[in-house]
Amino acid sequence: MADRYDGAFTGLEAAIVLIAFVTVAAVFAYVVIGAGFFTTQKSQEVIQSGLQQASSSLMLAGSVYGVGTPGSTIDIINFSITIGSGGTPINMEKAVITYSDKNHLETLAPVPGYYSSSTPPGTWAITDRQNERGDSNNVLEKGELFSISVHPSTGIAKDTDFSIEVAATGGAPMQILRTAPPVIHAVNQFY
Repeated sequence: MADRYDGAFTGLEAAIVLIAFVTVAAVFAYVVIGAGFFTTQKSQEVIQSGLQQASSSLMLAGSVYGVGTPGSTIDIINFSITIGSGGTPINMEKAVITYSDKNHLETLAPVPGYYSSSTPPGTWAITDRQNERGDSNNVLEKGELFSISVHPSTGIAKDTDFSIEVAATGGAPMQILRTAPPVIHAVNQFY
């Protein structure tokens, strides 16, 4: 008689194991599907962030030139910027401009407001605005062109490689890489 009850107990045991396997498989499937949805959502966020940065990026417009003392150093670098195609407005009051060469790295201080004369050492300023709207704010919008003047704390010697990075809120930074000419003139165009 003991053998007959053992057979029934084995069947009940098998049913419990089968239910446990089904439950574990269901929980595992739920976790995998949830992780898939989470990964898809994160991918969409990354794509949207990338599109926002690309749409608000700055572009160099025209030449980069430097003003200096002939035979000595270049003291001021001038260039113009605009917004890339389809870009969103950029508040230049919140922009950060960094100058670097092989010996120096500095974050330049903005000169507040509209500054039309030469900037003091260690600063940068908006020196001219060309726009279709006729406004005079420091927000760079579609159709506008801002001239920027950068004055590093130290002069740029001949044949010096340097970099200027303009980082605006919400956009990818714009980097200008140039080399000072072998002979310094009063006005020097960088290539």
